[in-house]
Amino acid sequence: MVNSHFQTLYQSLLLFSCAVVAGVLNSIAGGGSFIAFPALIFTGVQPIAANATNNAATWIGTLGSVGAYRSELLSQRRKLLMLSITSLIGGVLGSLMLLSTPQTLFTKLIPYLLLLATLLFTFSQSLTTWLQARNQRLPDTESLSMSGILLLQLVIATYGGFFGGGMGILMLATLAVMGIESIHTMNAFKNLLATCINGVALIPFIIAGVIAWPQAVLMSIGALLGGYYSAYYARQLKPEWVRYFVIGVGFSMTVYFFVRG
Repeated sequence: MVNSHFQTLYQSLLLFSCAVVAGVLNSIAGGGSFIAFPALIFTGVQPIAANATNNAATWIGTLGSVGAYRSELLSQRRKLLMLSITSLIGGVLGSLMLLSTPQTLFTKLIPYLLLLATLLFTFSQSLTTWLQARNQRLPDTESLSMSGILLLQLVIATYGGFFGGGMGILMLATLAVMGIESIHTMNAFKNLLATCINGVALIPFIIAGVIAWPQAVLMSIGALLGGYYSAYYARQLKPEWVRYFVIGVGFSMTVYFFVRG
């Protein structure tokens, strides 16, 4: 009994600590899921439930950041509405795909999904810069149409409902193709769309009963505290250092799950 209580306490402290770190990382450079998602698996949560639980904790944290970008969200309301509707549809499709995936298959997919997310994070700045430069060189008649943008967002939102790692980076790249140049506007759109995707994905997860709610609540509190209290210290840290740390964690987790098989 003592060992059982100790193990439960240890797992709770581990999840809370990892959630705090994830909240700090998300507030500075992103990539918090590279720590939060594996932590859930390490503490015995099944992979699909771990993904759904991480989604729930992430959604609560992302929801709190949307209000800070109210003015930026008013800049292109018609396009934002269309992107939001597309994100809601994709989020539901992705979550339903996850729930219909056998546990063993999803377990085998984890290292590949982590590798994809880590590579996207590693090359995100270069990708976004290249897409912005390319979009500026193209005449308006050659730029990607809104229907093409919506199709891209549907694919990204479906991926986000299924797994989500690197989803924000893909959305930033899509917004760059749209011609949005302000990083604040891009972040505002990204946060709102991510809130739509993660929020609507919760509905099938709740109905299916796959969310580990004690872990989700604990981690959401940790993530919120980490994000809030890191606001001051984030200004003292070089973003490049944080990016290197996240990239290192991402590749380490990828290698671990490949080796674990």
